[in-house]
Amino acid sequence: MSELENLGVNPLEDTESEAALAYVEERRENIRTFVRTNTDYYIRNFDKIGASSQFTATFNLMAGLFGPIWFGARGLWSWALSFLILEALAFVQIARGLFGDLAAEAMTRIASIEGTLELRRKQLAAAIENNSEKIDVYRRTVDSLEENIGGIRNEAEALAAEGPTIVLTGIVILLIAKVAQSLVANWALEARFSDWLSDRTVRSAMPTTHIVFSAIFMALIVTAAMLHYSFPGRYSLLSHFPTDPNIRLTSISWVEDFIAWCVRNSETFFDWLTFGIRALLDALEVILVQTPWIVIASLIVLLTWLTAGIRAAIYSGAFLGYMGLLGFWEGAMTTLALLGTAACLSILIGIPLGMFAARRPRFYAFIQPIMDFMQTMPAFVFMVPVIAFFGVGKPAAVVVTMIFGGTPVVRLTVLGLRGVPESVREAAISFGANKWYLLTKVDLPLASPSIRAGINQTIMLSLAMVVVASLIGAKGLGEDVLEALQYANVGQGILAGFSILFCAMILDRIVQGGRK
Repeated sequence: MSELENLGVNPLEDTESEAALAYVEERRENIRTFVRTNTDYYIRNFDKIGASSQFTATFNLMAGLFGPIWFGARGLWSWALSFLILEALAFVQIARGLFGDLAAEAMTRIASIEGTLELRRKQLAAAIENNSEKIDVYRRTVDSLEENIGGIRNEAEALAAEGPTIVLTGIVILLIAKVAQSLVANWALEARFSDWLSDRTVRSAMPTTHIVFSAIFMALIVTAAMLHYSFPGRYSLLSHFPTDPNIRLTSISWVEDFIAWCVRNSETFFDWLTFGIRALLDALEVILVQTPWIVIASLIVLLTWLTAGIRAAIYSGAFLGYMGLLGFWEGAMTTLALLGTAACLSILIGIPLGMFAARRPRFYAFIQPIMDFMQTMPAFVFMVPVIAFFGVGKPAAVVVTMIFGGTPVVRLTVLGLRGVPESVREAAISFGANKWYLLTKVDLPLASPSIRAGINQTIMLSLAMVVVASLIGAKGLGEDVLEALQYANVGQGILAGFSILFCAMILDRIVQGGRK
């Protein structure tokens, strides 16, 4: 390097040194291994593309001719699917313009109106024969229908005349897609080559099986689209999924039989579970609803002050005053009792479950799909089996709320514990820390921000279920909102909604405190 510097040559710009020539040769050999076909062409274009950090357009004739098939065979499926959509649109337009019945929908409307017109003509003839008072009515109806048919027939003729324009539009779209494919193909393939250099599991070359699969896949997609849009209604297989109504009826019967069997064989268990939930819920309702309002309000303001500061305490007092002055106090306390029951049970179950799953990847992999199901399944769906097991009422509302809102605390507990640095844990172990000390003094304190965020999210999601829970017997603010929806009472719905919002804000400040 010192010799190059003495000669005034920048080592980064030196292309004649032994190392630079060896690198160039190695790169070209890698390109040959990667592309396998037409290697000199790709070496020349890859060198041109690699010399610039910006997009460099080069022309690839094969990519332009074969389009998505080429991209798919090369493993560039993100590009292949994008260009497939463009080409499918182009071929559909061309097929519609050349072979499609553009006036089919209009002619169907004409046939429907002609049936009505024939009936009205018969009624008009009968009215004329009987000298009825409705002659003018029937005559106006017949004239109106004939005028409609004439207008639709003119529309059909105009649509049929648009065939050449549609074909031309399809050809323009196809040409644009082909030019774009030709220009970006080498650039996209060079980017994949760079990925392949760092990860040799990335597929290279163009295996025959991938060429065949890509060609068949693209041809099926384009053919199906052309047939469906060019000849609407002619091929029912393309419009309607082939099924039999008896399959759904049989499946419904199986599910109902399974739920009925579960209810019969677990009645005692769910009775005791309902009793436990109701006991906790009744205890919280006694504390929040039957205790004098001034005591509860003072405790909430004091708790907010201790956790989040004086400013948050002032806001909490204002929010509580809003709910009291507008007559939502009892509903808000009932909602907090229901929410508190669901949140407490979710946290008591979720944190230990997350602690257990954090160091057991297989167990977490097992429960993760279950938690995905709990979060993504609409609440109205799992409300049905919950009612079957728990009946209608507040216990069922608590269980529905737990199902929807109980998963974040598990996920974030696992995330927090797995995020504890191994170096810290190893240092604690080296100083003689046992498992209990490691958990309580190292893991949980370091994971506490994530766990606290999980508790917060569980409370917020549980509060989001207030209105849904009111459908199965839960009282509180959700019932006020539901009543407003039923009677289109906009004012009550908005005011009750603000009360739910303020409950959420108070709980968020208490749980999160003043910490960022």
